[in-house]
Amino acid sequence: MERLVQAVQELSMARNLPQVQQIVRTTARELAGSDGATFVLRDSGQCYYADEDAIEPLWKGSRFPMETCISGWAMLNRQTAVIEDIYVDDRIPHEAYRPTFVKSLAMVPIRSLDPIGAIGNYWADGHVASGDEIRLLQALADATSVAMENIAVYAELERRVVDRTADLERANADIRTLSATDSLTGLLNRRGFFDSAEALLTGARLTGSSCLVAFIDVDGLKTVNDGSGHVAGDEVLVQVAHALRAVTRPHDVVARLGGDEFCVLVVDPPRDQHGLRDRLVARLDAVNLDRRGRLPLSASVGTASTADLPDASIDDLVLAADQKMYQHKRSRHAS
Repeated sequence: MERLVQAVQELSMARNLPQVQQIVRTTARELAGSDGATFVLRDSGQCYYADEDAIEPLWKGSRFPMETCISGWAMLNRQTAVIEDIYVDDRIPHEAYRPTFVKSLAMVPIRSLDPIGAIGNYWADGHVASGDEIRLLQALADATSVAMENIAVYAELERRVVDRTADLERANADIRTLSATDSLTGLLNRRGFFDSAEALLTGARLTGSSCLVAFIDVDGLKTVNDGSGHVAGDEVLVQVAHALRAVTRPHDVVARLGGDEFCVLVVDPPRDQHGLRDRLVARLDAVNLDRRGRLPLSASVGTASTADLPDASIDDLVLAADQKMYQHKRSRHAS
């Protein structure tokens, strides 16, 4: 009884099937004083001899149809089989037993109401399992069924935790993306720009690369909003965003800082600092050909480079580019 209590405690702490198998095969043999014990699982209409503890090899790893072996009989009939001489019992597949030491056996189903397996005990000499031995083995089988059900519950809980964790990680990635993205244009927003630009600027300095920041202000957006409504104004912003994407490289940082202001960071830019501005102006001119009488798109652009400001922070570069943008705007209006 003490051994059974110990086994029940061990089974209550088991967290996987191999642990259960090891506890059961060892305990079953000790409780019945047998020469061997097997742990059998019901597996899609077959009896799977999952584990064993015996004086000689039995059937570990083998599968037999439930209708042809005594463990299957115990599960199908939901009752214990006690056999003193296996060779005079027609429930035994004699050919499977001839190579073994087995003379007598007792087979107890795991979970008698709806068996999910069986525990087998074997003796090399003639032996009739006593009532006490059967009661101990059945108690072990009952504890085993609870342990296996608990393992299934733990596995399901772990699966749910893994799935939930994955969902949260995906959600957090989406949240981070949304928090750094301008919902109207799909470009980075102010936060996304400064986070990405700071990282690129740091990396560029480590590799000796230069960076160019361009500050872009859309001309006449207020006029569009006042005269045609904010939907039309939003369309202008989207078209400018498309134009910026068309004249920059995939790894350049392109953002809408807010309102009518955009910003671009270019690593290793062409030698001509005005090249980006000229490409953008040309692109907007091409878009204007299809606007059919609507207010043409235009933008003022200012640039600042680490070639001129080697120690500047990203904030310093944006501020310098902003000032150059106003110079560009004034020069265009003056002309």
